[in-house]
Amino acid sequence: MKTPIYVVTLSLLAPPALAADLKGEIVNATEHAEYAAAAPTIAEAHAHLHHALNCIVGPGGNGFDSKEMNPCAGSGSGIIPDESDAAARTALEGAAAEARDGLASDDLAKAKADAGAVAGALKGLK
Repeated sequence: MKTPIYVVTLSLLAPPALAADLKGEIVNATEHAEYAAAAPTIAEAHAHLHHALNCIVGPGGNGFDSKEMNPCAGSGSGIIPDESDAAARTALEGAAAEARDGLASDDLAKAKADAGAVAGALKGLK
């Protein structure tokens, strides 16, 4: 009697891509904008503004800094790339511009005010 030969086929297909967690991205970006708005130093304000901006624009977006933390990594491609509503995207572009303005300033009061504007714009999306 011959021993049967079994053939095993392994699937090399990639698992399905996970849907973006847009709400989670907005929450994370809002938190970091609020941290920046309450920061006691310009360095801390800038750090948290970078985190918020990284969430808003996503990798490859205007102002994304891979040397800074991206608290939205794994949640999606960034709020702007993941948002499908045109009006919301326009508001997000404005929030990103405010974050970049805050990052360009060495004035703590201005950076904190810009961070507050970013947080306000993001809260309007929730």
